[in-house]
Amino acid sequence: MSNLKYRFIRLAMECLALPGVARSVRAFSKCRGTIFTLHRVLPDKPAAFAPNGILQITPDFLEKVILGCRKQNVDIVDLDEAMRRLRSPERENQFAVFTFDDGYKDNLEYALPILRKHDCPFTLFIAPNLIDAQAPVWWQALEDIIGAHDSIEFDLGQGIEYRETATIESKCDVFNELYWFMRRKPEVERVKLLHRLAKRYALDLNAHCRSLVMDWEELKAFVDEPLCTIGAHTMNHFELNKLTKEQMRTEIEDSVKVLALRIGKQPVHFSYPIGGRLSAGPREFATVRDLGLNTGVTTRPGGLYPENAEHSEALPRISLNGNYQKSRFIDVFLTGAVFTTHSGMQKVNVD
Repeated sequence: MSNLKYRFIRLAMECLALPGVARSVRAFSKCRGTIFTLHRVLPDKPAAFAPNGILQITPDFLEKVILGCRKQNVDIVDLDEAMRRLRSPERENQFAVFTFDDGYKDNLEYALPILRKHDCPFTLFIAPNLIDAQAPVWWQALEDIIGAHDSIEFDLGQGIEYRETATIESKCDVFNELYWFMRRKPEVERVKLLHRLAKRYALDLNAHCRSLVMDWEELKAFVDEPLCTIGAHTMNHFELNKLTKEQMRTEIEDSVKVLALRIGKQPVHFSYPIGGRLSAGPREFATVRDLGLNTGVTTRPGGLYPENAEHSEALPRISLNGNYQKSRFIDVFLTGAVFTTHSGMQKVNVD
């Protein structure tokens, strides 16, 4: 996302955070609740070069959002209860759902104690091959390679290319170039490119994943946690839109089967990796519904309305973005109708 777009979003957030604005919108909106997307929870600020810093919030901010929900009489519920409320003819308290993607180790160290302290139910979406350290955390690997070097060489198919990465600005430029090149490529080609780059710069991708993501023994704390619901997140964290229909279905179905075997309970909730319009669409939504999963959560922004109950395979979520960790923004995050404007006021966004 460009700096200009971030500045525009921040300006909008600041306007909505003015006293009483977000609460007034919430009071008159038909929005019944929100689902929050979270990834990493870490106490330290991201480094100066940290393009993935948007995926990271502090434990303090997580706690403030939970307390903000309680202060505003917003019920924190799990996905099953959220769906029940959306289907109910009676309007109950507004609700919020906390969901974490990928299974980072810091969720165990920093997030779980806060969630337990405040009796906060949540869902953790897991990709089994990340837990087995057999799928690379490629977005973070790319950041770490660029961050560690003052110049980068790579081959995108036209021979060896060279980029200077001595400054923060140049690192960001090269990250954006390679990140979006990889996003546009089929998953098999993206994986090969990443492995070539990692080999050139002596980054062990399996060890790198192991350093970031929980193993099965660490995950057991969540499996045994009454507040936690384990959901599926594909086998390899692939963008499903880039796979054949058969590969896509296998990624979803196998992740459910493997998790059922490993945790002893069949997952009924699913999260689409990356989860935006470029990553998942009608074909993927239809597959999640066909496989009998209760919900599928995207990262398409928006609040939850009764209409979403009929399309539970394509639920919107609101990212607790690392760039906006201010107490004054909590009211804005709790106002789902604000984020529905990103979809042109489409309450149901399945195209």
